[in-house]
Amino acid sequence: MYIWERTDWPDLTWDSAHLAALLGQASREQGRLLGRMQDLGFDLRREAQLNTLTEDVVRSSEIEGEKLDSDQVRSSIARRLGMDVGGLVPADRDVEGVAIAGDLRCSVGRGGVAEDRVPLGFVFALASRRSSTPKSRRTRVAVSDLVFDTLEASRDRGIVPLGSAFPSPTLFPWAKLARYLGSSARHMDPWNTVESLPPGSIDLRRQIARRYLRLGMSIGIEQIVVTSGALEALNLALQTVVRPGETIAIESPTFYGCLQAAERLGINVVEIPTHPREGIDLSALSKAIAKNRIRACWFMTTLHHPTGATASADKKRELVRLLTSHGIPLIEDDAYAELQFSPKPALPAKAFDSKGFVMHCGSFSKCLAPGYRLGWVAAGRFTKEVARLKIESSLATSLPVQQGIAQMLQHGSYDSHLAGLRRQLAGQQAAALDSVRRHFPPGYRVAAPAGGYFLWIECARSVDSLEVHRLALDFGIAIAPGPMFSARRQFGNFLRLNYGHPWTPAMDRAIQRLGEILRRYDAG
Repeated sequence: MYIWERTDWPDLTWDSAHLAALLGQASREQGRLLGRMQDLGFDLRREAQLNTLTEDVVRSSEIEGEKLDSDQVRSSIARRLGMDVGGLVPADRDVEGVAIAGDLRCSVGRGGVAEDRVPLGFVFALASRRSSTPKSRRTRVAVSDLVFDTLEASRDRGIVPLGSAFPSPTLFPWAKLARYLGSSARHMDPWNTVESLPPGSIDLRRQIARRYLRLGMSIGIEQIVVTSGALEALNLALQTVVRPGETIAIESPTFYGCLQAAERLGINVVEIPTHPREGIDLSALSKAIAKNRIRACWFMTTLHHPTGATASADKKRELVRLLTSHGIPLIEDDAYAELQFSPKPALPAKAFDSKGFVMHCGSFSKCLAPGYRLGWVAAGRFTKEVARLKIESSLATSLPVQQGIAQMLQHGSYDSHLAGLRRQLAGQQAAALDSVRRHFPPGYRVAAPAGGYFLWIECARSVDSLEVHRLALDFGIAIAPGPMFSARRQFGNFLRLNYGHPWTPAMDRAIQRLGEILRRYDAG
């Protein structure tokens, strides 16, 4: 960000220690400023463009021997953008709570000497940003860099994977999968490669329909489209009903894949508060629908990621009724449904859908075959459009994988695997909660989810989870900081921890180290 002010010390030379301290302070101030601006809905790419123009205007004036005041710079930028000067406002004062320029009054020049610069001390913001907006306002999403930076840390086997998005690969029946996959490839009818184009393998869709039937749900195979993982199912559903520039409602916090999809497609989001035990706030959703033209909702009603919340059957029924009454499709992300610990699993919102407005997206990646990338969507009234979009985007999903998984489901190995996996995850959750209880400082809050493999932990308000993430990496520990689950970079004092890996002494020591890092905030 191009922020500069007149310095009072043009001849002061800094030694290396002072210079390093100054640069570190500037970096922290800039990071806090950028995060706050994103929280308030600023388009940082637009702001960067405006600041680049500001710098260009000022440098041009310096070359010509002029010194422009703020009004002259505004006029010059407005001319270059082809807009009225009233569309730009100086941001040297507070802009929706963002204090631009702050206390940093030095700019470091060549040779470590602070140089005198043009006395502007402001950046420019679009005038429309100054108006107050409700908390459920539309937000353009820009979260991918944070997500990729966090996920990158989980690739290294030497890193303790508390920030990983995946369970341990050792929990899955790779030998059985290989046998079924090999058998399906050896006995595959060549014509199946054509017949199993979207909506997909009839054998696999039949097995998925039978699993719905076991829940008391009648979903015909003609409504099921096989996809390359749940994420493709979710993206296909989203692209079927929403266009760039339109608005969807999402949970807050939410799965970052939802944020990335919205960012990639140029879709605005309205964040709806989500309780860590009870799920989506239906009152807030109703108000958001009244104030915004919501084209679709992307929600996780069972084992919500990252909170682990599961909404009650009554809430799911009311959610479907509310959305159907407004003709709003629900994209239901149910990727963790098979990881519920209870022998009587909660029904998805799709179970209460009689009009076909719910697109229910499931996956085998989290519960059976990570890396095989196999999912589906029961798309209701949107099935034909989803299947067509699947053909246009990726043509088809690997047929041997579809047939191999279908065989495993048909012959019963799947259910015995799930029973063991659920027991393992439940034990690991208990061990993780015990480690957190023993090692974290007082004042944290965490809910024990009814399944899955994530803990959503609220720390003291003074905690900066992005900084905790960086500090933890220095000790070989990865965590997922709260802001990666919000379009507006909220949840700065929250952490998501993964207990999907065997709870070894190394995991307990990592939690102990995290507790030590968190205590630094209490001391400060």
